[in-house]
Amino acid sequence: MSLPQLHYTSVASGDGETGGRFTATDPAIPGPVRAEAAPLLSYEAPAGTPDRLSDAQLRSLPVAFGYVALSDGSHLISRAVATGPAGFHAHAVHLTPGTPIPGGTLPVAAWGAAGWLSAAPDRTPPDPLTVLSTAPGPSQGLSRESLGDFAVSRSPWLAAVLADLRRASEDLSAPRVVLVERQSADVARWVALATAALPREHAERLSFTTYTRRPGRTAHHVVGVLPEDAPDISDPRFRVHAASGPRPAAVVDDAWAGTAARIWRSRAPELFRDAAELPGEPFAAGPLAVTALGAGIVLGSNERAAAADWAAERPYALDEKRTRQLTDALTAPADDRTAAECAAALRLLTALDGRCPASVTAPLAALLVTEAVRGDDVTLEPPARSVFEGPDGERALAALVDEMGGELLAELSAPPRGVARTVQVLRLVRLLGLDSTELLPGAVRRLARALLDHDGAEACPALLELLDEQFDVRTALLGELDRLAPDHPAATEDLLSRVTLPFTGTQALPHLRMCAEAPAARTRGAGRPAVLHTVLRAAGMSPFAEPLVLRTAVGLVWGEDTPTADEARSLLDETTSDAHRVAGTWARMVDAALAAPSGDVGAAELAHYLLRGFPQQIDARERACLMLLDFARDIRSGSAEPGWADHARTLRSRAEPVEPSALEHAYGALAERLLAPDRPEAELYAFVHSGDEDLIAAYGTAARRDEVRALLAADPAYVADCFAVWNSHPHAGAPWARTRTALLDEVLRPAVRALSAEGLAAAEQAVERDGSSRTLEAFRTWNRPPRSLGRLGKRIAGRVRRG
Repeated sequence: MSLPQLHYTSVASGDGETGGRFTATDPAIPGPVRAEAAPLLSYEAPAGTPDRLSDAQLRSLPVAFGYVALSDGSHLISRAVATGPAGFHAHAVHLTPGTPIPGGTLPVAAWGAAGWLSAAPDRTPPDPLTVLSTAPGPSQGLSRESLGDFAVSRSPWLAAVLADLRRASEDLSAPRVVLVERQSADVARWVALATAALPREHAERLSFTTYTRRPGRTAHHVVGVLPEDAPDISDPRFRVHAASGPRPAAVVDDAWAGTAARIWRSRAPELFRDAAELPGEPFAAGPLAVTALGAGIVLGSNERAAAADWAAERPYALDEKRTRQLTDALTAPADDRTAAECAAALRLLTALDGRCPASVTAPLAALLVTEAVRGDDVTLEPPARSVFEGPDGERALAALVDEMGGELLAELSAPPRGVARTVQVLRLVRLLGLDSTELLPGAVRRLARALLDHDGAEACPALLELLDEQFDVRTALLGELDRLAPDHPAATEDLLSRVTLPFTGTQALPHLRMCAEAPAARTRGAGRPAVLHTVLRAAGMSPFAEPLVLRTAVGLVWGEDTPTADEARSLLDETTSDAHRVAGTWARMVDAALAAPSGDVGAAELAHYLLRGFPQQIDARERACLMLLDFARDIRSGSAEPGWADHARTLRSRAEPVEPSALEHAYGALAERLLAPDRPEAELYAFVHSGDEDLIAAYGTAARRDEVRALLAADPAYVADCFAVWNSHPHAGAPWARTRTALLDEVLRPAVRALSAEGLAAAEQAVERDGSSRTLEAFRTWNRPPRSLGRLGKRIAGRVRRG
């Protein structure tokens, strides 16, 4: 029984345009189908076709062979050829919905079928598809040999074209694939290559035409065009492949397409059928790659990785023979082996361990060990020791020890290449059973320092596996980290926040426990002394027994900051100086004393304690600075020996370069004491005549304090005292002259003028009582409001200016 056929032929209209009409149509084909088919069957000769054509030229014009789905679910297989410069004839076979192609062949197989006609027949012959199904051998031009030759000739483009054709068969909305070929038969060969590799249901969905002048107007998924009709490669509607152009430079990242291309280049299309019998999703590269490797076809790293992953997920799918073929192919020498392939091979080895004899798994394990030792992938894990059990495994292991044992031990004793690599080497050393007893302590020390240097520890999950596997390494590493923590508390805390180290066992590890507790202690919002007590309790031992916990605790609580004087004094009071001396935290206490602001009286008390507690540790300059603070304490307590100004200046010279805060403490305390009414006059005199600009400036600053202003407002005797001091010693030197003049004008005069009449009278009485009537007259003259200067006033003003 023949399938419905139709013939569509060009017709020239009166205006010179060429149209078409159906010249022979099976009555069973509905009118809407014919209307939809008409534009699909039209043919346009290539540009530049001459008006007169020889038979040979006519036969050389492209053939538009196509397969397309119609809107009613039926399909049309057609062949259109030129019958002249503007004439054409199209012969088509209509497949109603659900009607298969006779013989179960794919549409492209009808390319060279003998039943295609170039003119309308007088009678209805059998359709080409039925003729094809009964004819012996393949259709003309699509034999296995010719397709193999074509695949080899198109090797550079093969994987990319197959990848795009696969996408077109999966997603009907994907960009159309445009195949640029000078011969339409080559477009048919491209389609034949693709449909042989595609799963059957996808191959039957792939519509195509081997030739068109208008690729943007066709509904086919695959379109063949001549080079002059090729669309712009940047047009997003198309994926353009021009075999006549330059070879593509990009690598196709599609393991299925890459494997299919290698199978075609190896002229083994039967492998597509073999792969289809294996379990897996459509277009899974694994079954295809496993089949190809089993047949001895060399694949790339991505394809080998796909094969290993597929077999790892289904270790039961292959018998021992095919499994051995796969492992042999995976372990064959290769220059392109990637980290992804090695990881897939490890998964396969893990899946096969216990299922296959060591003769099958040991070569794969040996490969992975070699790649781990000499490759660049530091994340590649060594295989399990069990894969080397049995005679075959032991022989493979012994060969690895002979070949790479010395290499591994040499690397273990060298500077580390990062945390991940050190971990990998330690695991390999254990796997191969190498004696690393003497090398292990040094390797662990270097590993610990690398961990504290933030050398990618959080990106090395194998670190925790190493610590679980090797108890001796875990004990040594945790002990080394605990030893380093007092000098690197912040780095240790940061490490523990990124990597959950297993230090909850029987090891004491006081410093690691403190570093682990510190973040939570700070989060609770307590002050720094409270945080200090919390982390010290976490240590599980007293600072008296292990003074270094003090160093760790201080580093965790204060970091780069300096404790306040009160915080430092509290630390010293709670722990003996011996503990701080061993821990080295006494230096932080010295910093606290020297950094305290001038108003912090606790700094002087702290300095006094430090001078007594650490006489051998503090150097000469810092000692002098602390003695300045201690001097301030003596001044305030009244226990300072005579000669205050000279003593302060002597200490300053010893402390150079002096800490500004220490100088402020000492000079400030001295100045405040000299401003007191009960000061020793000898000390005041020595101070005034010292000529020390900084010391006298400190006096001026102290005199401007609120306490002095309040006392001037409340005590007439203090007013008289300040006037007497600030109005005396005019020839003591420029620093004193400037300071006393400024104090008279800026401090005393505003205070006196703010007094009430009774207050001013009391102040004048005090001035006269402490001095004389001439002193009182000088006070009144000084306090008299400014007037216009007379002759005498001008003379006095001139003398003042000259002075």
